[in-house]
Amino acid sequence: MTRNQRALTGIRVLDLSRLAPGPYCSMLLADLGAEVVMVGGGRTGAPIPVLRRGKHAIELDLKTPEGRAVLDRMVEHTDVLIESFRPGVAARLGADHDRLSRINPRLVSCSLTGYGQDGPLAQRAGHDINYLAVAGALGTFGAADAPPTPPLNLLADFGGGGLLAAFGILAALHERERSGAGQHVDAAMVDGVLSMMAMPFADWGTPTLPARGTGALTGTMPAYRTYECADGRYVAVGALEPRFFAALWTELGLGNGSDVPDHLDPAAFPELTRTLAEVFRGKDRDSWAAHFAESDACVTPVLEPDELAAHPHVTARHPDFALDRVPAVPRLSRTPAAPGGTPDPEETVAVLGRFGLTPDEAARVVAPHDAAAGDLSWPPITRPHPGSRTERNS
Repeated sequence: MTRNQRALTGIRVLDLSRLAPGPYCSMLLADLGAEVVMVGGGRTGAPIPVLRRGKHAIELDLKTPEGRAVLDRMVEHTDVLIESFRPGVAARLGADHDRLSRINPRLVSCSLTGYGQDGPLAQRAGHDINYLAVAGALGTFGAADAPPTPPLNLLADFGGGGLLAAFGILAALHERERSGAGQHVDAAMVDGVLSMMAMPFADWGTPTLPARGTGALTGTMPAYRTYECADGRYVAVGALEPRFFAALWTELGLGNGSDVPDHLDPAAFPELTRTLAEVFRGKDRDSWAAHFAESDACVTPVLEPDELAAHPHVTARHPDFALDRVPAVPRLSRTPAAPGGTPDPEETVAVLGRFGLTPDEAARVVAPHDAAAGDLSWPPITRPHPGSRTERNS
């Protein structure tokens, strides 16, 4: 499948964003066929290589009249512009929607920030952990007798940030087909997490909210938690519904199906947890995975990232999977997404012609695809943590 046959073929994107959420958003669009140009000011965006795939890179200093003039020329031929500056910075650089929409009324601009374009926290710095905290999500993660535990930076940066920003951009592009006009997308990561917490908030919308680590899906229920196996690795159990728990109970040899305990009774949780923990410690993880391979008991191995490329389900759906080449998703039947490669400078010059630049102008702004992102290196921690898998294997 070539780029000319994908769902977003013909859509042109300028990405002025930095760090992870914005580049992840534009990576999703590039995988779907959009032509994406990363615009840097001496530090071309996306220090994480996988987020740069399929994108072209240029250097523009938007603090200079010359840099802004080139941006204006490109905006005339652009469908989407993504930026992640603090509110007000884009306007100072001449890259705000109010100004650019006068150049191209069909432009869809997306401002992807932590707290949004207004509100008392709009100008505050932050990271995923801060946005989770303010959105009421962080306080729900972790054990009851431990501090809140951040779930990597998946929810705010990627789920509530980059993914929902792409969703908003596509909605604005679809609406443009009716109205002929672009619009501004204010994508705030706190807002995204608030939306993603819809089910927990509804479940907990009672006079007394459960304390951290005591909710139904927090690892307290014996039917919905992880268990350590004989080799120190883990299995995940998600046997919530009665028929699934009955299958679990029977296939563990704990009963014949007619004497299954009430796994939803909180009073039974401690004893059920002890019983299941003792049984799972009797075999190693892969033995349990094989034991439940054909079962509907909802038991799966907890895989380490470096095991994914050998897992039969991952390889069946994504034969080329690698940790530095995650799949292009979701699957579309006629116009599937595909991860892009690293464009060469000549290809970038040709693409910039479709953004309104002459070959000479394009050649002056093309940046090396591995241009450094300022003083930011990734990952920020290069030494393994004590007890990490890397350290254990060294």
